[in-house]
Amino acid sequence: MAKPTWMQVCLGVLTLLSLAPQNSHAEIKIGAVTCLTGALSTFGVSSIQGAKLAVEEINASGGTLGQPIQLIVEDNGSKAGETATITRKFISQDKVVVILGDLTSSATMEGAPLAQAAKIPLLTPSATNVAITKIGNYIFRSCFIDPFTGKIMAKFALDHLQAKRAIVMTDVKQDYSVGLTEAIEHFFNQNGARISNTFSYSSGDTDFRTQLTEVRNAHPDVVFLPGYYTEVGLILLQARQLGIKCPFVGGEGWDSPSLIQVAGKAAEGNYYTDHFSAADPEPRVQNFVQIYRAKYGAIPDALAALWYDGARLLAQAVQRAGSTDPAKIRDALAATRDFDGVTGRISIDENRNASKPGVILKIESGEPKMVQQITP
Repeated sequence: MAKPTWMQVCLGVLTLLSLAPQNSHAEIKIGAVTCLTGALSTFGVSSIQGAKLAVEEINASGGTLGQPIQLIVEDNGSKAGETATITRKFISQDKVVVILGDLTSSATMEGAPLAQAAKIPLLTPSATNVAITKIGNYIFRSCFIDPFTGKIMAKFALDHLQAKRAIVMTDVKQDYSVGLTEAIEHFFNQNGARISNTFSYSSGDTDFRTQLTEVRNAHPDVVFLPGYYTEVGLILLQARQLGIKCPFVGGEGWDSPSLIQVAGKAAEGNYYTDHFSAADPEPRVQNFVQIYRAKYGAIPDALAALWYDGARLLAQAVQRAGSTDPAKIRDALAATRDFDGVTGRISIDENRNASKPGVILKIESGEPKMVQQITP
């Protein structure tokens, strides 16, 4: 038998390659950016634990489009400017098909314009400022927005606390806090009550006695405090030390064990709105709580639940798109309806925001207790 020529060998190799399964070991790359270190690290750690749990479950069930998901996690260190740098890396170096994050509104608004320009879909599971999705048609969120949260907070104070006079304390360095303040003021003032004053502070502050002394002298029925737990714990502690007895009402930025650790008994009797309660008896929620606790040794907070849902929602969108083409994933995300999440049933509206329920919690005996669920 004559030996095959060099050309015949090459043709044979090319034929075998053409018959081999394509992308059999390919991974679908999703970039995830949050704050694993720095001031808001407890939020960041919870968020990534939730996202990783979702990806592990998806991959254990065969992945998406028959391929495993690779979650590329980056830490912004709770520092301004870092999310923009990370987003550029995701796009140019990692070649992700979609981005999960960021956690806060301010950080998300750094990365979103870059994702929009590159036409890479970005979904934030937790940033609530209304301006985020206005950046462009590739920007989505799977949580509710500030106007909904602000309305819940104000309506609860009006109906449940019978409040007529209120003060708002705003973290002027956080878009989240500023956006909530606008929503609270609008609803409260439009419904027969009055915001008598607004006092400002900044992330990183530790002494709030000047503002709180003026709060005490004004004798409000309620104080709205739409900030993050890093400052809220100190504010609640110093408020009680100054003899302020009216309730404080906040948003999901309060949801951290650190708040109660810092504030102690001063946290008792105060309220906050949130996206999720581990005490919700819904079977889907309790199943998630059990799985999360078994893996991480802790009860999931709202950030863990939101990012668990966000990662699953992205994987479902890729599956429905039938492709890793970012444009097709974008279209699938926009078409999301009645996604069954542990934070509630999620639909994406025409503005790429989520319509979903929220909850109101009260701090009692050192723990958040669910008071009621609110539907859109």
